[in-house]
Amino acid sequence: MKSKVLGLFASGSLALLLAACGDKQGAEDQVIIYSNGDDEAIEIMETVLDSNGYKDQYVIQSFGTSELGGKMLAEGTSIEADIVTMASYYIDSAQEEQSMFIDLSSEASTLETFSSYQLPILGNVGSIFVNTGVIKDKGLKLPESIKDLTDPQYKNLISIPNMLDSSTGWLLAQAIIGEYGEEEGKKVFADLIKNVGPHLESSGSGPIKKVQTGEVAVGFGLRAQAVDANEEGLPIEYIDPTEGNYSLVESIAVVDKESEKEEMKAKEMAELIAKEARAELIKQYPVTLYEGESLSAQHTPAYLKQWESTLTVDLLKKHEALFKEAQALGGN
Repeated sequence: MKSKVLGLFASGSLALLLAACGDKQGAEDQVIIYSNGDDEAIEIMETVLDSNGYKDQYVIQSFGTSELGGKMLAEGTSIEADIVTMASYYIDSAQEEQSMFIDLSSEASTLETFSSYQLPILGNVGSIFVNTGVIKDKGLKLPESIKDLTDPQYKNLISIPNMLDSSTGWLLAQAIIGEYGEEEGKKVFADLIKNVGPHLESSGSGPIKKVQTGEVAVGFGLRAQAVDANEEGLPIEYIDPTEGNYSLVESIAVVDKESEKEEMKAKEMAELIAKEARAELIKQYPVTLYEGESLSAQHTPAYLKQWESTLTVDLLKKHEALFKEAQALGGN
């Protein structure tokens, strides 16, 4: 009897061991994707992968832009991820510093020139937006520019993203610095921050939420969010600032790994996402990136601009330093 029990125990242990090994092997075979994308973008990518035979063959982990950018710059090819979806300027800076990505291919032609190791997947554009009900109740004038928002009438009635926490805040900084230069731009920023008061948000979606609830009258953030709110019947209007609607692009890239088999699978998946997810991504993030794409009238910014030189992490840090100086001047 004892030997039977031992035999059953041994058989059960062996089965558990084999199952564990199988699970471990399955986990090892999974492609790891690190992404700074929001929930909507990740859901679209998952749908594309699952519907094209890659279900359960990958895992996606979400990171903030600065957190993931820091990992890329610090870890290079040692990073756990096989694929990253990330702001294009971080991908370029990481490649320059760590030489960590392989070349990708696409049949589609981009409107702008991108490096060979990244494929753009989505873009974001900034704008002003207002709650028309609050504007009316407070007797405020509708702004036409970011500089208009430095008027004392908007005191504590404006919400903007903190560019130290959110890449959306960099869209605001580019518009201000691009139009007014660094010195005057710093003063505009300082006066704006005075009016923002307690409504400096760590999230890029923070301002639209406060404008929707009526906690503030005016916000700066992603233009598409304001368009969507307007189309849903909310009292939200989007205003293209005369300083310009600047944009940021997010791309997909594949990490250069030692395993050619692992690398090729990741490459196939990345190129699939860039090709097949684009139709849905442009609906959620209405910015044209490829030839042949077009937008509806309401999704077309009036003053679309881009920074005069290539965006880099060094440029971001320079603008962050100017923002900190403006914060000190603005007392926030």
